[in-house]
Amino acid sequence: MKINTKVIHGYPMTDKYTGSSSIPLYQSSTFSQANIEESYDHIYSRFSNPTRDALSEAICAIENAKFAEVFSSGMAAISAVLLNFSQGDHIVACKNIYGGSFQLMTEFLPRYGISVTFVDATNPMNYQQAIMENTKAFYIETPSNPTLQVTDLKSVIGIAQQHNIITICDNTFMTPLLSDVISLGIDFSINSATKFINGHSDVILGTVATNNPEYARWLHKSAVAIGSIAAPFDSWLTMRGLKSMAMRVERASENAQKLAEYLNEHPKVQHVFYPGLASHPNHIIHMQQSKNGGMVVSFDLGSYEKVKRFLDAVRIPLVAVSLGGIESIISYPKMMSHACIPEEERLLQGVTDGLLRFSLGCEDIDDLLADVGSALSQIQ
Repeated sequence: MKINTKVIHGYPMTDKYTGSSSIPLYQSSTFSQANIEESYDHIYSRFSNPTRDALSEAICAIENAKFAEVFSSGMAAISAVLLNFSQGDHIVACKNIYGGSFQLMTEFLPRYGISVTFVDATNPMNYQQAIMENTKAFYIETPSNPTLQVTDLKSVIGIAQQHNIITICDNTFMTPLLSDVISLGIDFSINSATKFINGHSDVILGTVATNNPEYARWLHKSAVAIGSIAAPFDSWLTMRGLKSMAMRVERASENAQKLAEYLNEHPKVQHVFYPGLASHPNHIIHMQQSKNGGMVVSFDLGSYEKVKRFLDAVRIPLVAVSLGGIESIISYPKMMSHACIPEEERLLQGVTDGLLRFSLGCEDIDDLLADVGSALSQIQ
């Protein structure tokens, strides 16, 4: 089944109880039982809910995975995976990483006795060299947020398998539609479904997919015990958004490629970060593990003053945190997604005062290019 069909028909799309052509919203906290000796499929919505379970099946379909768990946010999904490691365990993670993930790994995991070593993930051997006797996991974010550095997934997975190490990939920027990381051998595929999976900037939700039944069991137990499960309404909205995901991702990717090419030739742009450009240092590797360059373009204007002039002048994209909406969104990582990272570390990650992150939506590209060009003309 091809992807445009799979996002609509690759999972049960009708309600098994009523035959409804749309999965209903079961906005229930608890479910009446026939008697105390035998229970129905659902007891309490923290344990399971028909709407959330339907979304889990849909995530399995697009991830090509056997199991999936749905959480209340992307960070809840990441936390559910990482907090299942134990005191004394060690994780190797990419140093170019989302600010919330960095904060979790540097401020909270150490409280549980879990240590993290950050490495330059553009060279797979850095993962190899960071392995210790207690290393239990490799954490990967590719392309990285916001500088879009690329990790060679096959090489890192190969190293991990040689040492019996779990692999975890935040695949939010590419989504399983563009980079099938589960089929490549990743143990845990994490997505902030807030972004491209839902695609309408009206939900906070995260997903984790895996093919390992043991991992799936402790992931579900963690979700239930901690209570970080997704709400039925958010699950229902995400089911609705998922049906148009393939079309949105295709259009946004096309827009991103054209914007990156335009910015790459513009004299007022110092640098463009986009793995779909042949000039990207890991362009070939990225295209071997992904269908295209993705929906996000980052670029550096050189200074905060130039960023401010540009953002004051741009008209079509939202200036906001987050990404992945049907509308284009421009973020300023220094003050938004990476504001929680100390300045010295932030600069080492390439998050400069002049860096902007542009999440492409589904607008007409001619309108976007005209708007961006007009805004760039305001920079002295």
